[in-house]
Amino acid sequence: MSLLSEMNEKALALGIPLSVHLDLTYRCNERCIHCYLDHADHGEMSTAEIEDVLTQLAEAGVFFLTFSGGEVLLRRDFFHLVEHARRRLFNLKIKTNGVMIGDNEARRLRQLGVEQVQLSVYSHRPEVHDAITKLPGSLQRTVEAIRCLRSHGLKVTIANVLMTANSFDNDGVIALANQLGASYTVDPTVTPKIDGSLSPLALRIPGHELHNVFRNPQLVPNVGEFCAAPPPPDKDVMEGYPCSAGHTACYISPYGDVFPCVQFPLPTGNVRRQKFLDIWRHSPQLAEVRAIRTKDLVTCSICAHAGTCTRCPGLAYMEGNMRGPSTADCEKSLQRTGIPGANMSPGMAAIPHILVQIQARA
Repeated sequence: MSLLSEMNEKALALGIPLSVHLDLTYRCNERCIHCYLDHADHGEMSTAEIEDVLTQLAEAGVFFLTFSGGEVLLRRDFFHLVEHARRRLFNLKIKTNGVMIGDNEARRLRQLGVEQVQLSVYSHRPEVHDAITKLPGSLQRTVEAIRCLRSHGLKVTIANVLMTANSFDNDGVIALANQLGASYTVDPTVTPKIDGSLSPLALRIPGHELHNVFRNPQLVPNVGEFCAAPPPPDKDVMEGYPCSAGHTACYISPYGDVFPCVQFPLPTGNVRRQKFLDIWRHSPQLAEVRAIRTKDLVTCSICAHAGTCTRCPGLAYMEGNMRGPSTADCEKSLQRTGIPGANMSPGMAAIPHILVQIQARA
């Protein structure tokens, strides 16, 4: 067992929130066509409030912390907050578009001991990347930021959301990542907007292109084994938890709202009104999430893919039922293996339309 797996098992057994994703702001200097956020500032937490939250997270046992947004560097107190987090010994990851990072910023992040920086690159072609971000020159500035970060010895990951606008540029972005000495990760999941709008879903790539992604050896190591027919789910799978969201991980918005995950918009409390640990330990909503086992899932519990599916309970929740299937993940399982899941089998009614149930964020 790896050290990380052992940490997760112990955190789960002890009820410790091992990992927290904290968005410092929803404001951004890009306007990506697939973005789910409302970029207006509706009263984000102050420096003092975030400092207090970080102290509470440290006391709760959080080890892995992600600062994201929006664009984190739009906060004038960004480096102060990074320093505050590192003093509490968080393993800190930063998500940024990089357009505000130069040599000085990269050097400072290295001095503060940031573990990793993740930047989004949607294409190796400026005309494609910049059309997605709606910021002219953004690819050049992001690439320059990556070079600066790498020159100071920082670990860098290039993240690529795969959609109709860039679906054929995968290999080019992989080559760019290799050239820059960065890791690469791809995600074909496009989600509804935070206000419930379904408009980004039109950008999801069609199934036959997913099929090609899952069979790309540059993206999927041991592709033959990964794409093989799934084994029948055993008792351990059926008694297991569908996801770490709400179990060992959670998400905090710039306004202090706590959710099981950034893609799971089930309100569970607000750190402006309650202590974090009170929410983590006593939220009825989190208790409901934690009570769900794979065997309790509607449709998914009888699906051959139950043990191998990447089902996201947050996307299922946005489709109307956190115990139900996530149709985007059903499609992934089909294209990965060629075998329809229970939600796509004859006799089972596949969800015809996404019923978004995102509650207003206070």
